[in-house]
Amino acid sequence: MNQHKFSVRVGALMALIVVMLGIFLGTMYNIQITKAQDNDALPPGATTYYTRIPAARGQILDRNGTVLVGNQAAFSLSIVNEVLFNSSDPNESLRKLANMCDSLGLEFIDHLPVTKEKPYRYITDQFSSKWNGYFTDFLIEREWDTDISAPQLVRYLKDRYNIPDTWTEAEARRVISLRYELHLRYTTNLPIYTLLNDVNASDLASLTELNTPGVVVNTTTTRVYNTDYAAHILGYIGLMNAEEWETYKNHDYTMDAYVGKTGLEEAFELELHGTDGLLKTTISEEGTILEESYVEEPIAGNNVELTIDLNLQQLAEDGLEDMVLNLRENGLNGTDSGKDVEGGAVVVMSVKTGEVLACCSYPTYDLSTYFENYNSILEQDFDPLYNRALQAPYPPGSIFKMVTTVAAIDSGAIEPHTYIYDKGIYDRFKDVAYYPRCMLWTTQGMTHGSINVMEALAVSCNYYFYEAAWMTGMDAIDNVSKSLGLGEHTGVELYESVGRRANAETKKELYDGESQYWYGGDTVSAAIGQSENRFTPMQICSYICALANKGTRYEATFLRRVISNDYQELLFENTPTVASQLAISDKAYQACIDGMKMATNSPIGTSYSLFYNYPVSVCAKTGTAEHGSGGSDNASFVIFAPADDPQIAITIYLEKGAQGGNLGHIARPILDAYFSASGAVDMLPGENLLR
Repeated sequence: MNQHKFSVRVGALMALIVVMLGIFLGTMYNIQITKAQDNDALPPGATTYYTRIPAARGQILDRNGTVLVGNQAAFSLSIVNEVLFNSSDPNESLRKLANMCDSLGLEFIDHLPVTKEKPYRYITDQFSSKWNGYFTDFLIEREWDTDISAPQLVRYLKDRYNIPDTWTEAEARRVISLRYELHLRYTTNLPIYTLLNDVNASDLASLTELNTPGVVVNTTTTRVYNTDYAAHILGYIGLMNAEEWETYKNHDYTMDAYVGKTGLEEAFELELHGTDGLLKTTISEEGTILEESYVEEPIAGNNVELTIDLNLQQLAEDGLEDMVLNLRENGLNGTDSGKDVEGGAVVVMSVKTGEVLACCSYPTYDLSTYFENYNSILEQDFDPLYNRALQAPYPPGSIFKMVTTVAAIDSGAIEPHTYIYDKGIYDRFKDVAYYPRCMLWTTQGMTHGSINVMEALAVSCNYYFYEAAWMTGMDAIDNVSKSLGLGEHTGVELYESVGRRANAETKKELYDGESQYWYGGDTVSAAIGQSENRFTPMQICSYICALANKGTRYEATFLRRVISNDYQELLFENTPTVASQLAISDKAYQACIDGMKMATNSPIGTSYSLFYNYPVSVCAKTGTAEHGSGGSDNASFVIFAPADDPQIAITIYLEKGAQGGNLGHIARPILDAYFSASGAVDMLPGENLLR
């Protein structure tokens, strides 16, 4: 019985072995025949290589479909190892190629982690862990000490690569880099070495005239900027660095990929970046292409449609620049005040959605020449690279007074028609010799007399809000400020400063000793937008939208839609997201509306001269803020419209701009453009209302 079972098992095992052997022999036969047929089809000396073809990056459009950032055809140069090293003198070919790159001012891609000039030192911190891992493997493969010094490594590589002593040090160092790159491609699964990207036609002609063995030209795309505007928000792309590799390596990015470095190019990187293709190329011994086909087709990135309206963006940037230049030359109303103006920002938002319609910072720069002019940009006054709209926290000044209004009314401290007599000098803190003043008293020796909160907003009476704040208390004011988004993230996709609200906690964090304690004088100062209040123009605009929405604040956003590269498929459509809500009473809301309307349609208002005859009812507030750095005061201005159904809000801020009322000159053309299609304004016919 057992012998029988054993015989059956042996027989089954032998049968299985015979079947497996048959499969193996059949497979080997097919492989040999197929390989033989492939080899027979190729002439002697032919080489097959694979090239990664970068996918076209998605376009960035404004909300009306205008392409702001797109692509244009470009050329890249790659080197095929087998062809180069089958030539008579690879080193000399590389020397001529590297020298030509140097003479043309072209920097080829170089991952050897050693400085390009003496004294040689390691720069591994500039490369990803993956590239540094390849370098370590490179040393171990040669049985070289991984602690070898950089100068010694260069000497070893000169010897290893048979670099002639007659070459200059610079020539030797350049060829060592090329040999290192080519070696990595030979010993790893890295794709063919791309020497240069985005080569222009003139440089390409000079390089190809060398007839360097193994050098092939590939057609690719490069980024092109179709507008001179929105530099601070669009951003730019560049070669991925070590830190970025750690972020993108799990998204199938290659280590020499181009990625968004700043702005929306960075924020929407995963949408804009496509999927690279793989091209199989067979060339003859002489370098003639015999066969070429895609193993994997490249898939272009998606198009991103922004909330930005290019027309409004242009008006905002041009108006801001004109205002700055005019102040520098003429000052405010012919005085020296404002002649020291430095920079500023404008933010325009959709009240009902949180969409950013325009966002600009001054001074600015040209994205299309950013890399060529980088050093000169750094040398310019007032830091053109600084995005003041999102990253500069400023004291808001009197545009904060609507916060105090809501807090005072809804806490029960005052009613809309509570009258307070402006005495010019506020003497509640005379025991500590603190005498804050109303601006009218400071400038003209006059007071506003007995006024209510709506009138106080219209004329921007500091005295009224000193007393209202004293009656209200800082906790209630701070709660309203926080709920309306001040000192909070707006939700925008770009990096932003969070700023800070003036309160006891903030003061304790900033100061030591007696200075860290909160006093009544701090409360009245904070109530008019001074003290430790510091907010970005983006936060201020978000706050104004929330106020106009009666307490509902939406997350600020630059993203409208994501569309497939061929425009055939809507992949994502952004919808408004509520960030916070504050229950503002009807009477507090109406007090703010009436006071801000009065600022524009009453002869006593601070914006009357600019908006008294405007065809759309608007709500505005001016501000002037002390900043402690000397010179003219900062200037701020906010406005939203229509007053009865708010749609658009604008915030303008100017460093040392002297007076907020002057900034309405920037806002009015923006409102004209926005409302023109509705028939409310005839000044800019043909412009369409935002979709």
